[in-house]
Amino acid sequence: MTVSDNAKGFALALSSSAFIGASFILKKFGLRRAASRGAAAGFGGYGYLVEPLWWVGMITMIFGEIANFVAYMFAPAVLVTPLGALSIIVSAVLAHFLLREKLQKLGVLGCILCIVGSTVIVLHAPEEKTPSSVDEIWSLATQPAFLFYTGAAVAVSLVLMLHTAPRYGQSNIMIYLSICSIIGSLTVMSIKAVGIAIKLTIEGINQAGYFQTWVFVMVAVSCIVIQLNYLNKALDTFNTAVVSPIYYAMFTTLTIFASAIMFKDWYGQDASNIVSEICGLVTVLSGTSVLHSTREPDLPTCTDPYTPLSPKIYWHIRGNGDIGKYKDDLLSPDFITVVQQDYFT
Repeated sequence: MTVSDNAKGFALALSSSAFIGASFILKKFGLRRAASRGAAAGFGGYGYLVEPLWWVGMITMIFGEIANFVAYMFAPAVLVTPLGALSIIVSAVLAHFLLREKLQKLGVLGCILCIVGSTVIVLHAPEEKTPSSVDEIWSLATQPAFLFYTGAAVAVSLVLMLHTAPRYGQSNIMIYLSICSIIGSLTVMSIKAVGIAIKLTIEGINQAGYFQTWVFVMVAVSCIVIQLNYLNKALDTFNTAVVSPIYYAMFTTLTIFASAIMFKDWYGQDASNIVSEICGLVTVLSGTSVLHSTREPDLPTCTDPYTPLSPKIYWHIRGNGDIGKYKDDLLSPDFITVVQQDYFT
């Protein structure tokens, strides 16, 4: 690998991080503009699909992913992959200045921990053994261990999507991001299978005739749609400076775990490298915890103006200059609200 090739890969990887980091901000702006004209994405709205700014963010993210893919053609993975963490810093800094989403000092520490942990994982990751055919990938995907992981991932995702998200998704940032990360790990596995099939086809070994190739394509498309849907909900509901690093940490951890099961990445690796990777995972999780603990509380957007008031309200009703009495049996004196009669018609 020549110096010029490494320089090209380094520049492409930096460009990828800048594009992907900026895409979070552009999509956030698009989601806000869409929410101002209709139902927010966090409440099931899809108005962002006709919002040009959101599509600019999507196109920017696609450019970033393409740049990251091409970077691997010039530079080794040990150089390119850790630079992907820079997208966290880009999105956090842009969110701080453009979206006025304050990133606290401990939040900065959390970002650093996520980046350091991810870097340790990448530096000690085993060398990947590329399958030689789609049949070989299919045998890896249908082995009992990975089938168990896939079944568990689908089951947990369905519980989160159907039961937990409608009830707690607006108040707990981990719900939407857990769905994105779990489904994202399956997305990467299927996309890797499709990529190998395309590579083999370009080399002259046609893989389009195998039904397994199209199964991987359908799985990849389905997972991407679900992943984007819940990522939009998370971005629309919570602080971008926190969404980005937590999503990165969880997605990276689960993807490494899924790849280790399916492709047996840790097979034959020495103990020191395995321990280093585990330490990297612990560091990433620690950074995630720090970021989550420093998150400023987000007030969920309310689309129903007639939402019932909390029963813990102490009413002072003023009418024509007279102060009314409150009723102890109806409301608790924990909160005081003054209602001016003149405001009503």
